[in-house]
Amino acid sequence: MRVIRKYANRRLYDTEQSRYVTLEDLRGLIIDEVPFRVEDAKSGEDLTRTILLSIIIEQEQADGDAQVFSNDLLAQFIRVYDMAQPLPLARYLEQGTKLMLEQQHRMQDQWQQAMRHSPMELMREMAEENMKFWQKTITQAGSSSDDDSGNGKP
Repeated sequence: MRVIRKYANRRLYDTEQSRYVTLEDLRGLIIDEVPFRVEDAKSGEDLTRTILLSIIIEQEQADGDAQVFSNDLLAQFIRVYDMAQPLPLARYLEQGTKLMLEQQHRMQDQWQQAMRHSPMELMREMAEENMKFWQKTITQAGSSSDDDSGNGKP
């Protein structure tokens, strides 16, 4: 795993390439699926999550047409943090995004292969996959919330 050190002057240093990098450089690593860890140069504290959030903020501000997070969605996220028993939101978002990306790759591959299936067949297959995924996710969430309650009440 590539180690990126963050210095007090807010500069990021790629220890593998022995050079300073930008958030845009790290975004490129993410797109290329290169694993990395950002750590504080002095304390060694893991800062990866903070840097990833900074990359998202930069992308959200860069292009008004490509915004992913609406004001309403961000407000809803804030409300989730304030819940007594937060929803397993992270798992839903991770799994849903993973499914979406897998389907996007699959769709691109099929377009490149001159579509061996009709467009309607492709959409039907994707709809079936979505249904199976969400049925499985909902079933898992229901069983984990039953397990987590621990109070013996229905």
